[in-house]
Amino acid sequence: MRPPPGSLTTASRIDPRRILARPGAYRFLAALLRPRQAPIFAQDYVRARPGDRVLDIGCGPGDLLAELPPSIAYVGFDKSEAYVRAARSRFGDRGTFFCRTVDRAVVDELGAGSFDLVVAHGVLHHLDDTEADAFFALARAALEPGGRVVTADGCWVDGQSRMTRYLLARDRGRHVRTESGYRTLAERHFPSVVSDIRHDTSRVPYTIVYLVCSGQ
Repeated sequence: MRPPPGSLTTASRIDPRRILARPGAYRFLAALLRPRQAPIFAQDYVRARPGDRVLDIGCGPGDLLAELPPSIAYVGFDKSEAYVRAARSRFGDRGTFFCRTVDRAVVDELGAGSFDLVVAHGVLHHLDDTEADAFFALARAALEPGGRVVTADGCWVDGQSRMTRYLLARDRGRHVRTESGYRTLAERHFPSVVSDIRHDTSRVPYTIVYLVCSGQ
């Protein structure tokens, strides 16, 4: 029997954002659809060295830490209590995790100018331009001279497939930008911004732009 006009079926009431808010579901889908994203991000762009001090903003359930050297000093922040609990359960012996928004007071508390790396995987496309500008200002304040900020986000490019554009348009983040859009935000705070477009990090059609920003 069909539902009456205007009613919602159980399937149509399911909100993918609520599903992805569960750490287990997030990690399952990431492993299924994007098994190479964390290794690519860590190995090709973050390139952490033993002894580095790493600030991970928007760390989620801590998947990136599994790809980093064991001897780094890692601090992760996320606004989701569920994600932070999952990260502590998996990596509590390797890093420190906080359920808290990162602001200048937090940076000062942790040690302004003391981090070798600030990383943010899948964060910028959740931020509007004002928020993204504040992110880069905080990241710059957190870095020691010669340190780097490394980001990864979905990106619009010319010639994308219809499926890629469909998926980007339905991302949980509402501020997916072009490569130049992300670069413009970063270049307000960093004299050196290198960007790289990748289409090979997922089993579904998707485009990621990686930024590596430094003061030198």
